Amino acid sequence: MVKYAEKKDKSRIKECFQSIPRQLAKENKKFQYSVVRKGSTAAKYAGSLQWIEDAGIISRCYNLSITELPLDGNAEEDTFKVYMRDMGLFVSMLEDGTQYDILQGNLFGYKGAIFENLIADIFTKMGRKLYYFHKDSGLEVDFVIRYKGECTLVEVKAATGNIKSTKTILNHPEKYHVSSAIKLGDYNVGRMGQVLTLPLYMAFLLRAL
Repeated sequence: MVKYAEKKDKSRIKECFQSIPRQLAKENKKFQYSVVRKGSTAAKYAGSLQWIEDAGIISRCYNLSITELPLDGNAEEDTFKVYMRDMGLFVSMLEDGTQYDILQGNLFGYKGAIFENLIADIFTKMGRKLYYFHKDSGLEVDFVIRYKGECTLVEVKAATGNIKSTKTILNHPEKYHVSSAIKLGDYNVGRMGQVLTLPLYMAFLLRAL
């Protein structure tokens, strides 16, 4: 950023970049320009965020208006999350001692953001575009992918965890048009009804489009 960005843009680009851990720490991880600086808007910082994306540092994960294929056609351009494309760089941005906490499995409330970013990084390196599903009612699914020709929900859990939103969607196929989901976490390979469970490290095997 210091070397290649235009001088007039450097400070805003750095502010956007440095806000990413705070963006992912929020319960609603949607990227908000007001988190970059209080009162900020897209008009002021959208170009800076685009510079970071063009540099290959981040990936955007777009919210879907509805869980249907084609995913790109249902993506909301102005509603997105931002993930780092380098897990090492991401962890280095967190406070001192976080690396040790990761090795000890002691991440408290922030572990969700770390594991979500890990899966986003894996999917991006596989060439997958990133999508998620969020409704103001509180319904939210970490990722939505095309898998084996179907719209498939993906939940990421640092350990074991509830997937209430996914279950709600699966219970209403007439409304959401989804019949399967994948749960990534501290699991063995298995299946619980419509939900396939996989250990986190097997995410890279989800290649079948």
